[in-house]
Amino acid sequence: MTGQLSGRRVAILAADGVEQVELDRPRAELEEAGARAELLSTHRGEIQAMNHDIDKGDRFTVDRQVAEAAADDYDALVLPGGTINPDNLRRDTDAVAFVRDFVNSGKPVGAICHGPWTLVEADVVRGRRLTSFFSIRTDLRNAGAEVLDEEVVVDRNLVTSRQPRDLPAFNAKLVELIAATEPVART
Repeated sequence: MTGQLSGRRVAILAADGVEQVELDRPRAELEEAGARAELLSTHRGEIQAMNHDIDKGDRFTVDRQVAEAAADDYDALVLPGGTINPDNLRRDTDAVAFVRDFVNSGKPVGAICHGPWTLVEADVVRGRRLTSFFSIRTDLRNAGAEVLDEEVVVDRNLVTSRQPRDLPAFNAKLVELIAATEPVART
């Protein structure tokens, strides 16, 4: 897989409370495939990751504030989960607009666990097939999505998975989808 995504730039949008493994593992996989992964958040500085929503994990340096970013700057977007993270993101109008623009651009978007909550807030799940952590499936249905209980679900430019145990399948499908799309022209 090394080099498959050379020259690609991927945004990982996360806030305080992100599930650490859902940030770390996709980022490592994308970078191993040659992509440049950038951590975007609602504020500058660092964000606090969590392990199982209970124990503090590592702190991660934010590369760019989402208010200063545009979907046109990136080839793909990753929305990790954790319960607190997407709740913080969906309260930020810049984050929601960024996600909406990204999904509507047709470029790959991966969301795992509670990550699809931000997709709901961006109003981009209607008529789409998704999966997620079981506790937010009613929210997805209420927003018009068809919800499946599968390891990974791909619907056009969306890749979704249920939980950290699904990360190998999620990461593989995400890299595959990014590699199959035209890269953003860089000047």
